Amino acid sequence: MAYKISEADCVACGTCQGECPTGAIKEGDVYSIDPNVCIDCGTCAGVCPMGAISPEE
Repeated sequence: MAYKISEADCVACGTCQGECPTGAIKEGDVYSIDPNVCIDCGTCAGVCPMGAISPEE
């Protein structure tokens, strides 16, 4: 199960992107996570200052 970034909560600060070990997080107005590259480690969720990242359900 991959992680997802809430568009409503993401402020595109880039903190998560630098921590992702697989490069699954893509930059944009709001960042996004490629579920085909995400290894479900949760590192991004742990560093997000906005709490915008959670596991997909």
